[in-house]
Formats: sequence, C-alpha cells, structure tokens
Amino acid sequence: MNANLYALFAEHFPTDLSRCCIETHDARYYSWLDIEHASAKLANLLISLDLKPGARIAVQVEKSPEALILYLATLRAGYVFLPLNTAYQHTEISYFIQDAAPEVVVCSPQNFGWVSQIAFQTGSQHVFTLDAPAQGNNCGSLLDRAIPMSDQFVTVQSQANDLAAILYTSGTTGRSKGAMLSHGNLASNAKVLKEAWAWQDGDVLLHALPLFHVHGLFVASHGALLNGSKMIFLPKFDADQVLHYLPQSTVMMGVPTYYVRLLQDQRLHQTLCTKLRLFISGSAPLLMDTFHEFKQRTGHTILERYGMSETTMLVSNPYHRERKAGTVGLPLPDVQVRVMNSQGKICEINEVGDIQVKGPNVFQGYWRMPEKTAEEFTDDGFFRTGDVGKFDHDGYLSIVGRSKDLIISGGYNVYPKEIESVIDDMAEVVESAVIGLTHADFGEAVCAVIVLRTATTLDSATVVTRLKSQIANFKVPKQIFFVSELPRNTMGKVQKNLLRQQFQN
Repeated sequence: MNANLYALFAEHFPTDLSRCCIETHDARYYSWLDIEHASAKLANLLISLDLKPGARIAVQVEKSPEALILYLATLRAGYVFLPLNTAYQHTEISYFIQDAAPEVVVCSPQNFGWVSQIAFQTGSQHVFTLDAPAQGNNCGSLLDRAIPMSDQFVTVQSQANDLAAILYTSGTTGRSKGAMLSHGNLASNAKVLKEAWAWQDGDVLLHALPLFHVHGLFVASHGALLNGSKMIFLPKFDADQVLHYLPQSTVMMGVPTYYVRLLQDQRLHQTLCTKLRLFISGSAPLLMDTFHEFKQRTGHTILERYGMSETTMLVSNPYHRERKAGTVGLPLPDVQVRVMNSQGKICEINEVGDIQVKGPNVFQGYWRMPEKTAEEFTDDGFFRTGDVGKFDHDGYLSIVGRSKDLIISGGYNVYPKEIESVIDDMAEVVESAVIGLTHADFGEAVCAVIVLRTATTLDSATVVTRLKSQIANFKVPKQIFFVSELPRNTMGKVQKNLLRQQFQN
C-alpha cells in the first residue's frame, strides 16, 4: 500500500473528475482532472531536476490554486514541502534557506532578485517564480517550465514515516524550529478530522486562509481533498467576498479575527448562512463575546479547536454535542492529551498544568535539532506542547496560555489568560493582553494592555478596583496601558513579545 498522502487524496476524488475542485474569486474553475494533470506536470518537472531523495522544496508565494497544486506535486514526487510565510523578509528568508538547505526555491516574481541571490549563495540549485494567473500578468517560470511536461505521473511510493513537509514555528522567542511532518502524521489527522467534523457529500469549503500555515494548508485543504469537496478559493480574507460566497458554502474555517470582522458588517445575517452547516475557528483564542454574538446573529455555534505546527489538530469541540465557549473541546480519537503539574503528576480537574500529547499526528522532530527534539518529549513519549491549560468535569480542555508567557511575580505564578478573561468581560473592553515586564522588586510586574470599545471610557483606577474584587491581589496589574489595537501575526495571534518590547521601560 502506498502511504503517500497524495495517493490517499486521489482515492477519494469524485468518480466524475470533470466536477469542480476549485473555484476562485475571479471566476476560474479547476476540475479534479485539472488538479490531477497539473500536479503530474509539476511532479514530472521536479523529477527532471534530478534532486536528491528527500529534497526540500521551499515555497514563498501568494495564495493561488497553482500554489496548492505545487504542494500536491511535491507530495506526488516524494519530496518535502517547505511553505514560508509571505510576510517574511530578507533576514528571515536567509535563515530558513540556510537552515533547510532546499534544492528548489519558488518565490513570487517580484521577489526573484533578492530571493534568488540568497538561494544561490546558500547552495540551492534551482529558483523558480510562481504567480496566480490574472489578466496581463506572467504566471512565472515554474509553470512555463512545466507546460511541455507529461500530464501523466505515477505517484511515488512512500512510507508512512517519510517526510512530507517541514513547517517552521513562528520563532517569537529564540530560534525558529522546523517541525518535520510525515505522510503518516498528516494522513492520520486528515482522516480523524473527516469523521470528527462529519464531512459529507455535497460539502463546499469556503477557503479564505493562507496556504503557508497548518490551518489553511493541512486542516482546510486536506479536509476538502480527502472528502472530494469543492473549494471556493479566496486569495485572502475579504469581508465582501466572504459574505458573497457564504450562501454557496457549507463549511468555513477561519481565525477569530475573521469572525470579529464579519460581525462588524451589518450584512451578516442568518439568511446568508442557510446552507452553512459548520463554522470552525482556530489558531488563536476565540473571545466569549464573539462566540455568543456570532450565534445570535447567524444561528450557528462556532466550533473551536486546538492544534499546532508540531501536531496538527489535537482537540476539538464536538460536531454533534455541546460546543463550550472558552474551551477548545475534547481530545480527538487516537490522540492522547494530558495536563501535568510541576511534580510530574496528572492534574486534577480544573487544575492548571502543562499540556502534553501523544499520537500518530505528532511530528517526527525538529529539523537538524536532535537535542531540542529530545528535550521536548517526555520519557514515555509525550510531546510537551508549551501550552498551559486545564480539563473541566466534562473533559473539555481550556487553554490558559503559553508556558513562556507565564508571569512569575513576587514568587507567584500568574497565568495571563485568567486575568484577560476578567478584563474582557468588562462592558467597555474589546480585548486585552496581559504581559510581564521586568520589575526591580517583583522580578516581573503584571501589566495589562487594553483595547476599548468606541465611544466608551475607562481609566486604570477603575480597572484595578474591579479586578481587586475578583482576583487575588498579586494578579492585579501594576500598570495598565490603553491602545487602539493589539499587534497580531498573519494568523491572528497576539504578539506579546512586541508588547513587551513596546512597554518595557
């Protein structure tokens, strides 16, 4: 049996390959046969380059069906896909290319000059360009080179533990690490999610996520491909486009920011969502207000889940049972999740501790970092996620924060999420971020950064007074800052490292 991930997808393509696989915002249609033939051409091109076994294919291009087809071609040819955030600049790309040593680099045409210089200096043999087809533009050298190739290709035989992709972690603290994911890792998670989220015949996925991240590439795309479902492919989140395509869709996946922006648009209404059966949120915490307001406006309860680059999805609120606001749900089938205290014991119910995971979805290790890999696994094989959380009486997991965001103030452990939840419940507050800043007496001082609703006022003294009545005094922020918005990365996660840099005296 071929464990190649593409072979798994191909088994589930519709019988009628002339059906639409991808529809774009600018009225381009790609049938399943188009996907089969185009990925074959690109796979043949890659094979013709005489690359080494396990060669990395680094890709930093804008989202397009062609970019997804390149990923599929890389799988088919037995190479390793390395997606890179389109926001990365010269220094970051230099690091990733030096560290991963890809034999092939694919970039946007406008970046060819500086990317090719980095690539050739670090030993890459081939640099191509790729752009989304549009009127009057050149699609790039990759497609030009692939045109004369055969549209037939026998997918390479792969083992389950063969590498399929390397995803670099965000690197907000320290050196960014390349998480190595195998064909087996990705296949197991795709199959589990197909059942957990009840993918069904006739499903249409509204795909507004980027392709360089687990959420858009592995969770969303894999789900549609494994189910033989059409994707409506948007180049990025745009409220106008999303609202236009909602009536044609049955599944939408997004980050919390997407749902916040939709709620800000008065056109969002239950009548637009009559075909929708599932809204999914992940990659960052979903505010309780957003959860409840979205349900009130649309009649749909957002399903929140939890995962990371090293493990893909671990936990999900259930499709057929209660979806609890403020939680990320229950461990997925075949995935073991535990919460451990500082003494190495399993935590009691509602006791906060370190989240650890074990299962076929867990990655193979960090690229060229065996010591770091060993550090992150327990003696009995559980991966330390670096997240802190707790289980409730019903087995639902809540994320309290990242262990690296833990604030130790005057010898007390302070978990930012706990304080943020109390602040976010204040009527005047849109959202907040709690950080630790260096302090001469306490080691770290608890500080809060708050975004207020428009046409409201709130001062620091009032915030402190309210907090003192609800949480222990050592958790009450020593300083409070008001800002118009919190800095976020492309997946909607608040960048607390930037807040610490901004407000540290």
